Amino acid sequence: MSFLKAKSLDTSTFTVKKYAPEDKALWNNFVMSSKNGTFLFHRAFMDYHSDRFEDHSLIVYKKNKVVGVFPANVIENKVYSHQGLSYGGIILKTSVKFKETALIFKSILKYLDEAEIAEVSIKQTPRIYHRVPSDELDWLLNIVEAKPYRVDLLCVIDNRNPIKIASNRMEGVKKGINQNLKIEETDDFEAFWNQILIPNLSQKHGASPVHSLAEIKLLANSFPKNIKQFNVYKDTVIVGGATIFETDTVAHAQYISANQDKQQLGTLDFLFKYLLRERFAKKLYFDFGASNENQGKNINEGLLYWKECFGGRSIAQSFYKVKTSNYKNLESIFV
Repeated sequence: MSFLKAKSLDTSTFTVKKYAPEDKALWNNFVMSSKNGTFLFHRAFMDYHSDRFEDHSLIVYKKNKVVGVFPANVIENKVYSHQGLSYGGIILKTSVKFKETALIFKSILKYLDEAEIAEVSIKQTPRIYHRVPSDELDWLLNIVEAKPYRVDLLCVIDNRNPIKIASNRMEGVKKGINQNLKIEETDDFEAFWNQILIPNLSQKHGASPVHSLAEIKLLANSFPKNIKQFNVYKDTVIVGGATIFETDTVAHAQYISANQDKQQLGTLDFLFKYLLRERFAKKLYFDFGASNENQGKNINEGLLYWKECFGGRSIAQSFYKVKTSNYKNLESIFV
């Protein structure tokens, strides 16, 4: 019986550097040409709430060329996939193959360990956002004994194989038609934020939108091709709307809200039938987002059911904690 000898995973040609403001153009150019990055990782998006998070993003070089970046923030001696973003992980150069990915990940963990950062939390980017397959980290996380601590369920429509919209949602669409509702795509966020979204969140949840009106206006101005607002009107009165974050592969409903007359008007059914079957019908995926509450431990049943009636089905987004000292587990993965 013969045994293959393990080969050492040598990171000597890889270096890790903490992101600095002078790296902005380098970072942005890399992200937008990467295989799994989206506009959320652009510094104009990440930095809008820099007062709330202590940035600890990392850039990985192979010799003198950037091969990966890790959007992150730090709290005490723990680093997190940037907590101001919906997803994260390691953003990779399109040409990077699996072995280089392993070297990049090992380099990041080793760098953090040597900086006395004991633990890193990684919030995976759902694969629907990848331009090309990019699941290397899933395997590597298992090898470094990453501990899953949260899983969210996203409700997603695959437009290559759409499921028929349920009859109860189509009844709402008919109401909207009979009520002469009108949909307007606009770059004005003020009416939706002030008259619909903020009052609804305050009354139902005692909460505010993640983005203030000033912040969403700033972001939409920076990313006009990615952030879009759709309002629904009854005559001249706004009755509901949705804010869409659009990437190369996904149209994501960031905010969905309507006034108290939504059931009798069919406001959201009318709007989403248009968004799904017309406006974003050619996008690979439509992501309704998560319906989780209580740090992922519970599901808002009614909300998920509403999404599923449009043909949405669940995919998982996983969150992991990794001991940085476990970079040593990657030393002999190849034979």
